[in-house]
Amino acid sequence: MENAPGTPLTTADVETLVEVAERAAREAGRLVHEGRPERVAVAATKTSPEDVVTAMDLASEELLRRRLAELRPHDGVLGEEEGYVPGTSGVTWVVDPIDGTVNYLYGRPAYAVSVAAVVGPAGAPDPATWTVVAGCVHAPADGRTFRAGRGLGATLDGRALQMEEPRPLPGCLVGTGFGYRAERRRAQARVLADLLPRVRDIRRTGSAALDLCNLAAGQLDLYYERGLGAWDLAAGLLVAQEAGALVTGLRGAAPGTAMTVAGWPARAAELVRLLEDLDADQDG
Repeated sequence: MENAPGTPLTTADVETLVEVAERAAREAGRLVHEGRPERVAVAATKTSPEDVVTAMDLASEELLRRRLAELRPHDGVLGEEEGYVPGTSGVTWVVDPIDGTVNYLYGRPAYAVSVAAVVGPAGAPDPATWTVVAGCVHAPADGRTFRAGRGLGATLDGRALQMEEPRPLPGCLVGTGFGYRAERRRAQARVLADLLPRVRDIRRTGSAALDLCNLAAGQLDLYYERGLGAWDLAAGLLVAQEAGALVTGLRGAAPGTAMTVAGWPARAAELVRLLEDLDADQDG
């Protein structure tokens, strides 16, 4: 029985949503991993010729939508490739069928399926107004599965995740990512050049969902990125938050397309101030 819109979710409701998220993510992960051809072809491009879509992105999202419709027929779905279909339950699934498509294209293992359940005002889910209540990020190449439920904590393959306070900023390993349009890349390069001497080092994985989960697992100290879509952010954001991270934007904004910053709260706040001084949420 699904809740009516606006009805608070119980712990049992959240646990059910986490289970659905994992089931869908694992099934799509098997399709993506086991069905990968020796040579992956580009099916389409989006914001630039470098921003690619493969046939498997489309097949994976179709599977996710079909499975979620079977398991949660009254929920809405927002997917990276096929857009938003509203539901009537008050719950919307935000899915990324392959987060890290360029890695997948080149046969690199850093890609994942991301599935999250969010609640919020009517209309297409927006990171500025939603509440993420359940999520799963499954990395089929190495089998890792990250799960989180709001108020229930985060796990990696069943092991509870809890961030520890990192060393001062000059000793922090920082993850980030880059956009696909040339003008944004120029601006991001400017920010990176100023930031790099101030931290231990920079890592660019190529999957925002995995970056946020790796932060939760202690494999990064901090993370920031401009240009994330709702599907890039939703499940990984909850995993990081439930592990103890602050996930925020700049200038008091929520995390989202303009900027997402994540890390141990005090250290993330330092990075926020630095990125604000650098106007890192601007392309100019």
